[in-house]
Amino acid sequence: MSRVTGYDDLRDRIDTTRPHTARIWNYWLGGKDNYPVDREAGDQIRAIHPGIGDYALADRLFLGRAVHHLVAEAGVRQFLDIGTGLPSADNTHEVAQRTAPEARVVYVDNDPLVLTHARALLTSAREGRTDYLDADLRDADTILERAAATLDLSRPVALMLLGVVIFVEDDKESYDIVRRLMAELAPGSHLVLSHTITSPSMPDVDAAVAFWNAHGTPRLTQRTPAQVERYFEGLELLEPGVVSCSRWRPGEGSGELPDEVAMFGGVARKASS
Repeated sequence: MSRVTGYDDLRDRIDTTRPHTARIWNYWLGGKDNYPVDREAGDQIRAIHPGIGDYALADRLFLGRAVHHLVAEAGVRQFLDIGTGLPSADNTHEVAQRTAPEARVVYVDNDPLVLTHARALLTSAREGRTDYLDADLRDADTILERAAATLDLSRPVALMLLGVVIFVEDDKESYDIVRRLMAELAPGSHLVLSHTITSPSMPDVDAAVAFWNAHGTPRLTQRTPAQVERYFEGLELLEPGVVSCSRWRPGEGSGELPDEVAMFGGVARKASS
């Protein structure tokens, strides 16, 4: 079963005159849900930093490996995926329901273009359920309230925040959002988070982000690896910790990726109180 919530006035909300992160990400992943302005900006960013496309792929493969681990090894059957982006191959529900058809997934995004594709592409196995909410990451209370129509928040949930807290510029606000969401989830829940980093060893990444912030929307905020680790404070961080997404339990199909990309991620468990 699948359901979409918030499908009104989309045409007026889609801006095709400025490049948008979700559409550029889709372009780098080989998708078709983008516009000429997105492809032009994507090519310009790639000219500044030729390896940028690897970040999108590394992040996507990280999602798949993390979801598979949580379903197959940790027994998680519920996922709250905020900032899902445009549908692509191996979405969260597809990976989860491949192993556990009864898995339930709630996707959340505030991009109107993502919403236009959600109804057609976000399907579900008969035994499970997939819903989509049109909501902003900052509105944690609304997300939790509406997600509870599909997810049993008294049981473990995997909170998926891949490449989304980068859009919250204020550090304190971004940490508070993650802690607020995790506080309402049951013991045994997990946090899966990825984030673009800044590092002295990757100056071209800073240049690419600066170009994006001058021309695209929404603005991105980089953080150091140590700052990314702070999102997992109070949780039991799974091995190998917060690392380049290409190095989080790599498997088949990831050998062509660089060992170090500027997209770092980690998975952590909420312990019993």
